[in-house]
Amino acid sequence: MKVTANVHAEIGYYGANVGYITTEQGIVMVDSPQRPTEAVDWRKRVQAEGKISYLINTHAHADHFFGNFFFNVPVIAHQKTRESILKSDIKQLMARVEEIDPEGLPLVSDYHINAPAITYSENLSLYMGNPTIELIYLPGHSTGETGIMIPEERVLFTGDNIFRKVQAFLHEADPDLWLQSLKRIGELDVDYIIPGHGEICDKSYLAEQADFIQEWVDTVRTAIDKGWTKEEAMSRISLLDRYPMAPGNEKRGPELQKMNVSRLYDVLLKR
Repeated sequence: MKVTANVHAEIGYYGANVGYITTEQGIVMVDSPQRPTEAVDWRKRVQAEGKISYLINTHAHADHFFGNFFFNVPVIAHQKTRESILKSDIKQLMARVEEIDPEGLPLVSDYHINAPAITYSENLSLYMGNPTIELIYLPGHSTGETGIMIPEERVLFTGDNIFRKVQAFLHEADPDLWLQSLKRIGELDVDYIIPGHGEICDKSYLAEQADFIQEWVDTVRTAIDKGWTKEEAMSRISLLDRYPMAPGNEKRGPELQKMNVSRLYDVLLKR
């Protein structure tokens, strides 16, 4: 869908949202589809709009970077995202494709990871004529999370720091940094937010996202204070009634609850 004059997003693919920005010197993509069949479809759609110059990965989860393989352009990301992507297990990635897109397996018979070749640590600006593209380090959901702001269009791609109206993955999260990053997003001069998952929203959703993260933290903290073991907490805590799983991931709901509890239990014990 066309969000603004130069920003487009696709929220209908399996897994993460993807998008692209048209500039005077080429197209800059944001993340890539996880299903090979959808990555090929996306490539055709984007190339029909012009030459692709760069691809930005918001972070190192496979639903955001797996499809990089189909785009022969330099990839940009935070340095920590590059490091994490390079540690990916290709056998596990292929097993996931077999599960979610078996007809796409022939498309990745010679698969290799197209890792970020250009990295940054705090901020990075791309000047390719109008509009400007600004990469902002916003850790929280992951250690290398990148927000991508297009000031002239008043748009921000948040990566997975925002899961709009769907279950959030906290399995690698730092909740304190995540809440801080949401506050920073609230200070940015943007009208449109393209989340990692869920429909496009605006800054009014930030409070709801923060409340859900805080609820997760408070729930696991209460379990620890009650003396529950990690295993007890994992078996007894579920916030699945708050939001649905993202489409296609419904069966992973119980697993996600355990993953979130496991991560937060370890984080909170270190405080």
